[in-house]
Amino acid sequence: MIKTLVLNVDAHTDRMAFQTEQLTTLGIPFSRLPAVTPTEIDPPTDADHWQNWERPLKDVEKAVLLTHCNAWQAVIAEDAPMLILEDDAWLSKTTPKFLKMVKQLTGVEHITLETRGRKKLIAKSAHPDCQNLHRLYQDRTGAAAYILWPNGAQKLLNRTKHSAGLSDAVICAAYDVSSWQATPPLAIQFDMCATYGLVAPLTTTSAITDGPAAREKPVKTARHKWRRVKSQIRMGLREVIKSGIAHKQYLQPDIQPW
Repeated sequence: MIKTLVLNVDAHTDRMAFQTEQLTTLGIPFSRLPAVTPTEIDPPTDADHWQNWERPLKDVEKAVLLTHCNAWQAVIAEDAPMLILEDDAWLSKTTPKFLKMVKQLTGVEHITLETRGRKKLIAKSAHPDCQNLHRLYQDRTGAAAYILWPNGAQKLLNRTKHSAGLSDAVICAAYDVSSWQATPPLAIQFDMCATYGLVAPLTTTSAITDGPAAREKPVKTARHKWRRVKSQIRMGLREVIKSGIAHKQYLQPDIQPW
């Protein structure tokens, strides 16, 4: 069975209690990885490293990226694929079967289990050894539930050495990583439950959209705006280049309560 890392802020004891119950019930081995907080950010918040994405990052967003980087380091140290799970991710009861099925696959470096109500550019045909897996050529958002292999982890870490960004944006932009999509998706975040007609197991708030960070208004420069334009062009070209073998599709999650 693939091991799981739960990314959890110390103060979110209710979320960790949920994950403990969920993963224990599903029989998935796990450990907790303490999340980085904004007060622990190193290098300093004004370092040039944090200014080279499409917009300046908020401190809490920097902390989230650093937390995921720690998880990627853990995957490399484990020298085996691991499921990286944010503490507000809800899994399908079929997740253990899927984890066993994909553990031995070759040529796979990253699998996202989640969906967030946006179309994904996925291959028209499934993986030859797993009908519940399609090549993912372009995602837009989501880093709450994904399996990462050591090679993929190293590629993502290499990217963050040169450019910071939202954690999910870093993953989505990594075209050199062999990324795949669980079909149907097996995870959603609590904030997406209403979108799919589900009642969230916990009522939560986001430190990014509901806390003090929501009031942060980093100033975008012309350089930031140009990076945003280049990113949109790059994604558009990706869609055109892969049009023969892939299509854009909304994916309905298979969240069967455990």
